[in-house]
Amino acid sequence: MPAQSRIYLDNAATTACAPQVLEAMLPYFTQVYGNASSVHTFGREARRALEQARRQVMRGLGAKHPQEILFTSGGTEGDNWALKGVALARGAGHIITTAIEHHAVLHACQWLETQGFEVTYLPVDGNGLVSPADVERALRPDTILVSVMAANNEVGTIQPVAEIGAICRARGVLFHTDAVQALGAIAVDAEAMNADLLTLSAHKFHGPKGVGALYVRRGVKLASLLHGGAQERGFRAGTENLPGIVGMGKAIELATAHQAENAARMTRLRDRLIRGLQERVRDVRLNGHPTQRLPGNVNLSFAGVEGEALLLRLDLAGIAASSGSACTSGALDPSHVLMALGLTEAQAQGSLRLTLGTDTTDADIDAVLERLPPIVADLRSMRY
Repeated sequence: MPAQSRIYLDNAATTACAPQVLEAMLPYFTQVYGNASSVHTFGREARRALEQARRQVMRGLGAKHPQEILFTSGGTEGDNWALKGVALARGAGHIITTAIEHHAVLHACQWLETQGFEVTYLPVDGNGLVSPADVERALRPDTILVSVMAANNEVGTIQPVAEIGAICRARGVLFHTDAVQALGAIAVDAEAMNADLLTLSAHKFHGPKGVGALYVRRGVKLASLLHGGAQERGFRAGTENLPGIVGMGKAIELATAHQAENAARMTRLRDRLIRGLQERVRDVRLNGHPTQRLPGNVNLSFAGVEGEALLLRLDLAGIAASSGSACTSGALDPSHVLMALGLTEAQAQGSLRLTLGTDTTDADIDAVLERLPPIVADLRSMRY
């Protein structure tokens, strides 16, 4: 397969590091390599770069103060820290989340249940939407935290987080949103979302892997998960990943500056891909909300087709895709997200996620529309 014919449509799993981001990072591997905690000139140079990146993330999120930004190793740590940090700071109480959250949230909640916390897992409708009214009804006097993702990583449904956050704010309950998939794809503003805590991961918006951030509104009490040095104002011990943090700062600056134009272009390509496949392939179902979805997300179920076989055939045809979230690839169980939407096990296991990126072109869409339908037909012919 010629290299130029390879098409990457798995941007929800990870994006390519932007050239400008790599360029910004390089000096911090070889030239400005001091420890940001050191008091000498090398350390002070590193500290200036660290705090500049913190201000870039602050501005990208619409936060009010750079101290509201705490750097992490990525989305999983951020989600765990938000949930466990609030819970351990409070000592006891009730938590509300949804059935379609990322496993970083769900597994953190399950662990908290073993520590005596109570958790309510709210259902979603057939489009993957959680009802703000359901959140309000689930609130109890001992509710300490609500966690609802801004946009789903598998089906792309965008949640009404601002409304949910407003309900929580009115009741004096902390609100966390996992915005890992949202940043760069839709407008993300911590204040407008009424978020008290918000999670980001740089590699989802053309930054480096292994670095992220947790927004924590001033006044929110949060327990530490890592103990040791005094980094991150004593909240997260460990020498900072300075090159990665610098890269994240540059990446969020680029992502937010070009968000609207990138979203408009990807939405056009997304809708063209959905329509084209629905016209060319029979018995195909669109999963997630038809319009209230991420600009680059296409999740489809093909009747009579096994998802892993479809992925392998697509890979041989030069198309990189996913059957669900990257963190669960290879799992035999059907997606918990698709099952929560009411799909049958067969429908869930016949799902395909195609996620577009800023570099996706009309030619890429043409190629998918040409290569995917005959693969589905061939796989179905072998089954029936």
